[in-house]
Amino acid sequence: MAFSKSLFFIKRFEGHHNHIGAITISLGSNTLCRILNGILEQAKYLYVCLCNLNDNGERFANLCATRSLVIGGSLFQHKRIYKATCVSPDHHTENQLDHVCIKKKFRRSLQDVRVKRGADVGSDHHLLVARLKLKLKKNYVGEIGNRKRYNLSLLKENTHREEFNLTLSNKFQVLQELLEEESIDHKWHGLREALTSTCQEVLGPKETDHKEWISAETFRKIEERKKKKDAVNKSRTRTTKQIAQKEYAEANKNVKKSFRKDARNFVDMLANEAEEAADYGNMRQLYSTIKMLSGKVKTCTERPIKDKNGKTIPDVEGQKNRWREHFEELLNRPEPRNPPDIQQLKMTWR
Repeated sequence: MAFSKSLFFIKRFEGHHNHIGAITISLGSNTLCRILNGILEQAKYLYVCLCNLNDNGERFANLCATRSLVIGGSLFQHKRIYKATCVSPDHHTENQLDHVCIKKKFRRSLQDVRVKRGADVGSDHHLLVARLKLKLKKNYVGEIGNRKRYNLSLLKENTHREEFNLTLSNKFQVLQELLEEESIDHKWHGLREALTSTCQEVLGPKETDHKEWISAETFRKIEERKKKKDAVNKSRTRTTKQIAQKEYAEANKNVKKSFRKDARNFVDMLANEAEEAADYGNMRQLYSTIKMLSGKVKTCTERPIKDKNGKTIPDVEGQKNRWREHFEELLNRPEPRNPPDIQQLKMTWR
């Protein structure tokens, strides 16, 4: 048993020493390492945990010391609730199972490591967040326009769609009276301002990219589940915590049920699109829909551009020159040595 544990910890950090001069961060849950309260000094660092270290905890700390790694959760003083990363099935016992390790060279780059209990995904583990501050070389990209995106998925609901149409039609009526004798440019600016202001008022900005098949109803249930999780975290007594935990379990069940419903509706929609594409003979749409249904969608990634010798070209200007050279060789072909006689060919075909 001792040999298997040692082999596990060795394989857990295998390959970290190969990255010379680069920052090395190890994230994840160590199932063999159940570290509770206590203090251990390893390589001149105090290791502060929730309880006394057992054999697995000492193995983990010793291995980090030999690999020149620092356990991030041991460097910052926090309350107990901000250090426990996992809650046992009895909803009362809390353990510290998830860790963030970083090389000693970048120890000063690690600003803080703590648990964010408000993040909720229906799991018995809390979100462990590490804040890093690195001194990197400035890379000037250039001015990029800040393009605003709006939450267009809300238009799938009848209430938001009707509100959007009503607000937009009212603004168009006002514009029609004001811009009757204006130029085309003024009319275009007025229409654009009406559209953008309506999207801002009714739809709001798109904060993050979500899966297109998740409905707004599911997001509302996720927000309700998050409130229930917050009530569990703020419970003062065991009785109130048990009641809040039951409400959270029910909300979590509703979220999963809504996810399954959205997934079925999305699959049915794709199947209808594939059937319609097959009826109209649109093979491109048909095969793309089938690939999406089968889960074999491959995203196009940028490949490195190489020169004639096979070396990668890192700078943008060199890549442009290589593309120009490629098309010049491809399109500017030399003239044929024995060109055919066009007049003779015409006489032959007659």
